[in-house]
Amino acid sequence: MFKKVLLLTIVVSNIVVGAMTTGTVAAAQMVEPAATATANNFKYGDVNMDDAVDSVDLALMKAYLLAKASTLPNITAADVTGDGTLDALDYAVLKKYLLGLITTLPADGSDKILIPHESWTCGMAAGIPKPEKGVLVFETTMKLQNSYDLGKTQYGQRKVFVVQSGSITGSKIQGSVLSGGIDFQLTLSNGAMEIEQLLMIKVNDGNYIYLRSAGTAVNENDVRMVWDFEAPNSSSYNWLNSGKYVGRRIIDSVAGTMKISVYDVSGINFTQDSTNSLIVTEPSDVPNQPWDFRKASSERNGSKFITEAVSLGGSQSVGASKRGNRNIIPITGGTVTGNLTAKILPAGADYQNLSNPMTIDARYLWQTDDGEIIIVRNGGQFGSLVPTFEVRADSKYSYLNQKLYLSSDPGGGAGGVTITFYESIK
Repeated sequence: MFKKVLLLTIVVSNIVVGAMTTGTVAAAQMVEPAATATANNFKYGDVNMDDAVDSVDLALMKAYLLAKASTLPNITAADVTGDGTLDALDYAVLKKYLLGLITTLPADGSDKILIPHESWTCGMAAGIPKPEKGVLVFETTMKLQNSYDLGKTQYGQRKVFVVQSGSITGSKIQGSVLSGGIDFQLTLSNGAMEIEQLLMIKVNDGNYIYLRSAGTAVNENDVRMVWDFEAPNSSSYNWLNSGKYVGRRIIDSVAGTMKISVYDVSGINFTQDSTNSLIVTEPSDVPNQPWDFRKASSERNGSKFITEAVSLGGSQSVGASKRGNRNIIPITGGTVTGNLTAKILPAGADYQNLSNPMTIDARYLWQTDDGEIIIVRNGGQFGSLVPTFEVRADSKYSYLNQKLYLSSDPGGGAGGVTITFYESIK
């Protein structure tokens, strides 16, 4: 069964698709698929079943959505998004496909197991099932505080989203996503995507839960996230520390929101093969983005590069969890002086593990005086901290993408800490 819904304006991948406003709009209704829709030998998008996907199919779909036609030769083939609903989103996606803006229709792989690239396994190297096959745990729609389009960096096209807040609703969990969470989206030249997301949740009993999650996609129409929770071992939410959780992450650039949905797929068993899986591939001419922070090897401090004065918020302590004693300190601002001048944006945090040996992994953003956004990561054990950077490849700061640097330990400062970065000498 398919729902027939007319959406007058929709947003697809940050592109506003104009309304189909001519003709009489049909009321939302359930539509019985045609008998041919149950056949297995059809192509998604081939609405008229002539073994070709072309502008005729697009015209038939438009006529149906505008109630100028009461049925379609193959209504199942018209559901090119594979979400069980026939609406203007299907029309927009098919139009993008015919224009060559995308090379694969989402429905072609929506039920398949997604095999991540070996460099970005998302914690599920054997494959990520379709999230909706699992059991919904919770959803939240978060307001976005800011979004930054860095352009092409050393890894690909980079966007960064900073979360403002959001309420969580679920049968077993209620709470809020805290402001300052950060989402790193990477789009490669072949359309594949990789996502890293760091969020903090405060549940209604006052406990904190840390999420560092990864996602991937063959293209933007079927992004799958693998959620990884660190909840207090002693809390009533410690069940989140085990199990398998996957889901969706949807950006609405017009509303300025990010919606995430979390599903428990622990009960799904599968054996992937060439017939039931879709493999994420990556171009060979760009380096793989790292999951872990860089570790220095036989390096020492050279010339002083910059000094940071970092403003910090109050600690958000998870306590003992599955990976140790987790403590998060939000980054709320600050300044950078020295070989470049910048402000530190209120985003990200120092994601500390207080277990022996104690490590820090600070993730945050600089904005230079001339407006360039620079992604900063400073991680490691005390006494051996190593900063790395990501910035637009054709900017005057692109040297940060190649050169090596070392960091001092944090020192006391007014309302935060001071840190000095040095050029690295081997």
